[in-house]
Amino acid sequence: MDPVIVVGAGPVGLALALALAAQDVPSVVLDEGTGDHEPRPARTVVLRPDTAGFVERLGCTLHPDDAAHWVAWRAIRRGQQVQHVEFGDFDDFGDFDGPTGSREPSPLHLPQHALTRGLWTAAAAQDLVTLVGGSRIDTIEQDITGIAAHTAGPESTWWRGSHLVGCDGARSTVRKLLDVRFPGRTAVERHAVAALRAELPWPGEALLHRMPPWRSGGEEVTARPLPDDTWRIDWLLPPRAELVTPEALVARVRAALAGWCGETPPYELIDTGVYTLHHRLARRWRVGRAFLAGDAAHLLGALGTQGLDEGLRDADNLAWKLARAWHHGASEVLLDSYQAERRTAVAARLRAADQSLPILRGGGLRTYLPGASRGHDALLADGHLGRGALGAPATYARSPLAPARAPAQTPIGTPVGGPVADVRVTAPDGTTVRLRDRLGHARLLVVLVAPGTGVWDRRHWLTAGVMPRLAAAVTALPVQAELLVAEAYPGASAHAVLLVRPDGHLVAAFAGVRPAELYEAADAVRGGSASTVREERTADVN
Repeated sequence: MDPVIVVGAGPVGLALALALAAQDVPSVVLDEGTGDHEPRPARTVVLRPDTAGFVERLGCTLHPDDAAHWVAWRAIRRGQQVQHVEFGDFDDFGDFDGPTGSREPSPLHLPQHALTRGLWTAAAAQDLVTLVGGSRIDTIEQDITGIAAHTAGPESTWWRGSHLVGCDGARSTVRKLLDVRFPGRTAVERHAVAALRAELPWPGEALLHRMPPWRSGGEEVTARPLPDDTWRIDWLLPPRAELVTPEALVARVRAALAGWCGETPPYELIDTGVYTLHHRLARRWRVGRAFLAGDAAHLLGALGTQGLDEGLRDADNLAWKLARAWHHGASEVLLDSYQAERRTAVAARLRAADQSLPILRGGGLRTYLPGASRGHDALLADGHLGRGALGAPATYARSPLAPARAPAQTPIGTPVGGPVADVRVTAPDGTTVRLRDRLGHARLLVVLVAPGTGVWDRRHWLTAGVMPRLAAAVTALPVQAELLVAEAYPGASAHAVLLVRPDGHLVAAFAGVRPAELYEAADAVRGGSASTVREERTADVN
């Protein structure tokens, strides 16, 4: 069978190719570049805990000099600290004990070139991923059996694939060839940014300083730590398109450092830039066998929201669905669910940011915005910390893959469609791992909550209680599934059974072993039988 064609070798395209390889699906990654990842310290990314875990599962290894921790977020208004949200350190992308003793996941801040380089290295070592540089596509053709892309250049080539995914950025050629509109708002926010090496008063902490007292500070300044006493500092610029000269940027750097340190400390300016944030959302994310992901499908980033973070969630969501289609065939419901879930989630994020902008930039709070009563700084912190409408991972509560509500379902600490907690689980072979380590392998996870099993002899609990009946029910499911056991799960009672998607979202939780209801939920999450596959609509393939 033909491979999946991925257009664009940025972080989203590479992550998608690696996620497909983890599910035994080959891919060809076509990119206009040559694989050179020029260091740009001022261009950085923030990964939420779920996307950092996704990247880790893909085998992306960062050089020690590339990783950074983000142990706290300080919100300062008019020179006074009004909020200090504690976070703990991390080991690679793993867990940690926070300063208050709680286990709290930390956002990961690192240079984007480091992430791209780590993913590229992992992809280059993967036999199922073919990287092709210097390839600019100019034609896409598809039919009911596959899709083809033509690359221009000295050695023009036709590439045949089962599906094609455009991960080729904001100016996506794939999106234009598919004739998909990309409406939205231009220049929502403008920022000046500098990467510099200096010793600041809060090592390892990120800072949000609103309305700083020094004259050249602007309305908002953020400082985020990078390795080796390096920092990224951002200044929110006025909406008017004034020119930011090198002299003006240096003046901002010196004023901010003096304001924070009492006097301007020694510093080394490494990199600078000015960037403009746009909010756009593609009308369609699927056209027959072609899909859009990442910046090709959406642009966002104001108020601390992270576009790359959402792009990686696109890849995680789409990979297992394409893997299902590649190996077993897939219903239209399953393939359409990618747009239904991810476009809805990003649209909600964009709405929240657009509603917050006039409040945070223009003055008073409005009661219609969820969380508005907590104040301006708490709203901003949500975007940066991955909380609330501006930052929390999406919940696919109204997904077309959601099973019908059954009396046997029981509420737990995770809402239906939400990302599951990363608890420790035990597999039937006796190994104990984190739940997220079992994700991304084209299979569902069935988790039994069974207190006390951690101290039992495996020979006994595998054949005791509800385990034999549950194991038989899992074997009979219409899709491949893995049975796991957890000592506890937030909000779940003993003997609760959780059904989890390959991307870590909860399908349903049941009070006890319910084979019929478990089967129906598994059938719903695959979108029905592959025999229900329809021929692509003529409008999509022409």
